[in-house]
Amino acid sequence: MSALTFDKSELGNLEYSLQREMLATDRKGGYMSTTIVCCNTRKYHGLMVAPIDETDEAYVLLSSLDETIIQHDQSFNLALHRYKGVYEPRGHKYITDFEYTPTPTITYRVGGVILRKELLWIHKRTQLMIRYTLVDAHSDTTLRLRPFFAFRNKHSLSKANIEANGRSYPIQGGVKCKLYEGYPWLYLQTNKADAEFVAAPDWYYGFEYPEEIKRGYDGYEDLMTTGYFEMNIKKGESIIFSAATDEMASGETISQIYEASIARRTHKIDFLSCLHHSARQFVVRRPGGRTEMIAGYPWYGTVGRDTLISLPGIVLEQNYKEDCLDVLDTMVSQMQNGDFAGSASAWVAADAPLWFFWTLQNLEKHISAKALWERYGEAMKAVLEAYRRGFGEKVKLHDNGLVWAAADGECLTWMNTKVDGKPVAQRAGYAVEIQALWYNAVSYTLALARKYKDKAFVEAWAAEPAKTKESFISKFWLKDGYLADYVNDYETNDFRRSNMLVACALDYSMLNEEQVMNVLGVVRQHLLTKRGIRSLSPRNPFYQPSYAEDQRSQDLASHNGAIWVWPLMFYVKCCFAIAGERFLSDAEELLAGFDEEIQTSCIGSVSECFEGDPPFKAHGCLSQATSVGGLLYISSLVEQWRKEVAGQKKSAAKKTTKKAADKKVAEVAATSEAEAPKKKCVRKKK
Repeated sequence: MSALTFDKSELGNLEYSLQREMLATDRKGGYMSTTIVCCNTRKYHGLMVAPIDETDEAYVLLSSLDETIIQHDQSFNLALHRYKGVYEPRGHKYITDFEYTPTPTITYRVGGVILRKELLWIHKRTQLMIRYTLVDAHSDTTLRLRPFFAFRNKHSLSKANIEANGRSYPIQGGVKCKLYEGYPWLYLQTNKADAEFVAAPDWYYGFEYPEEIKRGYDGYEDLMTTGYFEMNIKKGESIIFSAATDEMASGETISQIYEASIARRTHKIDFLSCLHHSARQFVVRRPGGRTEMIAGYPWYGTVGRDTLISLPGIVLEQNYKEDCLDVLDTMVSQMQNGDFAGSASAWVAADAPLWFFWTLQNLEKHISAKALWERYGEAMKAVLEAYRRGFGEKVKLHDNGLVWAAADGECLTWMNTKVDGKPVAQRAGYAVEIQALWYNAVSYTLALARKYKDKAFVEAWAAEPAKTKESFISKFWLKDGYLADYVNDYETNDFRRSNMLVACALDYSMLNEEQVMNVLGVVRQHLLTKRGIRSLSPRNPFYQPSYAEDQRSQDLASHNGAIWVWPLMFYVKCCFAIAGERFLSDAEELLAGFDEEIQTSCIGSVSECFEGDPPFKAHGCLSQATSVGGLLYISSLVEQWRKEVAGQKKSAAKKTTKKAADKKVAEVAATSEAEAPKKKCVRKKK
């Protein structure tokens, strides 16, 4: 029984099917993504989107593959494309079924012909395989496969040009193609020995991607086809099509790889198994021994902050500690002067290096504290020293123990969206979550340093936490019983935002229990929803509850009302810390609220954010690491408390059983004594 079910009667309804997208990855940075009816609605869609070098950029090589059934000289094109205002061909009307597990499978019916299509993205290879099985047919049937190529960066669009090489070069079982120099060869092959490739290079013009047009971008593309495969197919026969950046030696090899790969696929039988599968898609192994995390599909690459926020949920809660170690080792190996590289640098994201400590605290549950200190202790100390030195005047530890982050026109916190060159959320100065992360980082490092006798570090940093805490409480605690969002020379910003949850939930918090409870009360009243935590209270005049279609409106709403999933894990952690098992049913209900989400938008995964008001429509990246990681982290907390409650019940049952047994023993003893025959008193004669 799968957790993913689809209304068969609605598959032909494009309002239903085009809103449901599927994703499969190769765990190397490449992916396949399209709608469940194989109609591309975004420029990021494609059957093969893959890196072509050591960067994290991905390129659309194979955009789509048109299938045509031919019987009695009649052709039935099963594909679906949108051109300006029209859909042509309209192959969706032939779809009778769609299944997602163990691999996306579409069933078509054309008269007496039933054709099943199974799409399989091969792990650790840049290879897509599609198996076509003729389930039923009453006369001779021919299958035609026509590939459409883009060979362009996923963020751009292909336009017809004279530079493209439309030739197909024969190889064993197929052809190889490469539209432009600098790209890899794409090998197109089948396991059908007598399959014929008919060379017919041509441009097809004006493919329309409505999702891009809604966002205010160019949404029209020209795609090249170099020809088509044509082959006979018999009832019960299966034919496998392969597109790969490596040539397959034979049709037998293609069949073997397919069978071995499909056998390893797991079934997504429930909500949690869907999340586990989605989580594994974010960790990628790159050339040169690098292990990184994709922040979200289809348009994000590696984002340092998102990596560190997500790691505990994405890998550690599935006991993949080696993946966590490999990701952290990759990041640490790229450090210079106590700062991480790229998007993880404090120059780009003032809080990113501080999330490193949050990840390590969760890692310590899986390896010894000693092993952690030996492996990452020097990096931890280097990060803290870098903040003390400062990153120019942009990010720097001030004498009051607080971390300043401000630069004209830049967004240095996670609320980093800009519109018209200006930050959507102006948070320059002392941001609340950065201070919380700083205090936690210093306190944790000091705890390990004391434990493993690093006297020099302890002496240099021992006074820092108390100074930070005093300044923080003085500047951030508001008389209304919650935390300011940021403080600078001009204002103490009292907007009710999700960021204050970070200050409540980290292992080392500057707040007492009463203050945490007050903050949680404000969060429940203003920010908590069934999809996560609002980025701004609805009572705020800047609140924007819903997205318009254009990108500008979406950006304005992104941090001024949009709901984000990952802060929910900090809310749940705090509530468990305060209420214990009494919060268990509430936490379970919050998780259950996402059951329907994995069947919409990106199938089996969770979107980046949601509209602030009901019905909480999904927006942003279709499959987001922070969202999936946050929910898996919550799931682990729920499971811990379930075990705790079960243990308490078991212990109570044992006590009850023992009491009952003792009572029974006492009753039996009393009964025996009462029923025992009394000895007669016989007086002895003198």
